[in-house]
Amino acid sequence: MNEDLAAIFQEELSELVESLERALLDLKSQPQDMGLINQVFRDLHTIKGSGAMFGYTTLAGFIHDFETAFDKVRNGTQSITPELIRLCLAARDLIPSLLEDEPDPQDQRGQILRALRAETSGAPGAQPAPSAKPEGALLSFHLKGKALALGARPDLVLEELKTLGATEIEADISALPPLADMDPDMCYMSWKMVMPAGVAEQDLDDVFVFVDADWRLHSATAPTAPTQSEIAGPPDTASEARPSAIPLPDTDTKSESGTRNSTPKKDAANSGDGMATVRVPAARLDTLMDTVGELVTVEARLADMARSSGDPALVSTAELIAQLATQLRDATIVMRMVPLRSIIGRFRRLILSLSESLGKPVDFVVVGEETELDKTMIEKLADPLVHILRNSIDHGMETAQERGKTSKPATGRIELSAIHAGGEVLIRVRDDGRGMSPERIRAKAVERGLIAPDAQLTDSQIFSLIFEPGFSTADVVTELSGRGVGMDVVRRTIETLRGTIDVDSRLGTGTTVTMRLPLTLAIIDGLMIKVGEETYTLPLSSVKEIIELPKEKAIASETDDFLDIRGKFVPFLRLRNLLDCTAPDPDSQNVVIVESGDGCVGLVVDRIIGTSQTVIKQMSKLHSRARLISGATILSDGSVALIIDVSHLVSAANPHSKLTRELAA
Repeated sequence: MNEDLAAIFQEELSELVESLERALLDLKSQPQDMGLINQVFRDLHTIKGSGAMFGYTTLAGFIHDFETAFDKVRNGTQSITPELIRLCLAARDLIPSLLEDEPDPQDQRGQILRALRAETSGAPGAQPAPSAKPEGALLSFHLKGKALALGARPDLVLEELKTLGATEIEADISALPPLADMDPDMCYMSWKMVMPAGVAEQDLDDVFVFVDADWRLHSATAPTAPTQSEIAGPPDTASEARPSAIPLPDTDTKSESGTRNSTPKKDAANSGDGMATVRVPAARLDTLMDTVGELVTVEARLADMARSSGDPALVSTAELIAQLATQLRDATIVMRMVPLRSIIGRFRRLILSLSESLGKPVDFVVVGEETELDKTMIEKLADPLVHILRNSIDHGMETAQERGKTSKPATGRIELSAIHAGGEVLIRVRDDGRGMSPERIRAKAVERGLIAPDAQLTDSQIFSLIFEPGFSTADVVTELSGRGVGMDVVRRTIETLRGTIDVDSRLGTGTTVTMRLPLTLAIIDGLMIKVGEETYTLPLSSVKEIIELPKEKAIASETDDFLDIRGKFVPFLRLRNLLDCTAPDPDSQNVVIVESGDGCVGLVVDRIIGTSQTVIKQMSKLHSRARLISGATILSDGSVALIIDVSHLVSAANPHSKLTRELAA
């Protein structure tokens, strides 16, 4: 197998393994769901078949026993048990080592297989002997073309057919040519056997999905009458391996019960009811996004030139290019979007593992796992969510006995949800645990010198103290927590994603952590402003409204930096002061009301220029201490405009925040 085929196999296998893990974890709480049972069986079958096709015989042999176990579950001769789920998850974890054909000095594989056989061999309601079944049907099949060159294994096919109840298996060698005329890549033998009457054609489709074979199912009384089922795995171009024949979890059709159909699909162009997909390396998408960003900058420059020239033809052409650039930008952003589902599997395993080790039964519920974010954001979001979920079950969740004393259900609940809200995505982790005490957090913060003893803070501001470096309320340091690291890393990571994080908690009821994130990190709509002689950009999604600064507020005051906006007092900051602007004050100024998290703040600016598409350029490490700046963008005239970090400015509006003290210093 060449490198390209190996890469395709590895990528598709990782998706199948993820689908398998997700279905197993769902099956733990829904053991009677036949849709999930069939999905696990099909995933195991596909992993085994694709492994055999690409020469990973160790993988195929190892997975075969698990496929057989779930075939018994499908037939009703084996029940789903926690031990069976545990063994399947353990087998899933060994798949990478099976691909590398690593040695197994501790005999982990053997131990798992022996435990699996012990779990399934004594199941009640064993399948009756074939002789006790009603008269069945005759199955005949032969491998087409150079099937052996493509990795076809007749022995594995026969083993699978045996699990479906095949008996009286006979090999037909009448087509064998003389030894000198034999082609080692071709299979000249064919087989026939008796199948139980209850075997469905879909079950046989699953067996032959990975082999280039002709098969027919005849009734016992009329063996010459063929059924409608006759498949040919890869097309007749049998001389070339076709890895695209491997069904993918995200492109398989689904039945009403949710079972994936792994039957090879017709060509989308001919069938009219499917969509063709193309796999593209992530690096190419990054390059495309960078190119689109440069195009947006050049398009803005062209628009300025067209307006300056006054040439109607040039203006019309510039407007058309602007429309096309916008469409290309939107299409490129959509191509980079990845569903949250892609990282959910690791969280379910985490919750399952911690629940068992801590003795705290927990239901983990995911809402909105199809919500999409930029792929870069998804990658960076995984670690913060691990920290938050780990804290929820370790700190927040009570034991079953403790919950019983407060009339709560013995099993706790942790919910991870994601929804779109305008130009943002809201991701929440909510638990129904013990909640947090504002008084205890405040006392710890005073003890560590994070706030003054007489500081007047709201509950929301107190809860935000848990994100300070080194802060922890745990009395005992454990393997999981208690050292005061983790949550400060979470906040820093969310802030690098231009997002915000807030905490709301009720003692005895539970805690909710909310993250607000932009849809993409590459291109945003921005509001350009002037402060002195410099141009800055504000993310337009954070801007609520723009008002004129009242004349009585034009002179800076130590105690009166609030605006009355329709009966609500909103603090405001003067960007000229924060940015050390020495240019003369303008005759009039505007206030841009921006929102981040649950807070609003007004930003006093000298002038509003207008809106524009902003291509975000990351700042260098030398600017890492510039807390008010989140990035930069190139304007249409080639100059650079810094992007204001709204979340930090909202924090700065809190007189007791650490950022405010840093700015004052």
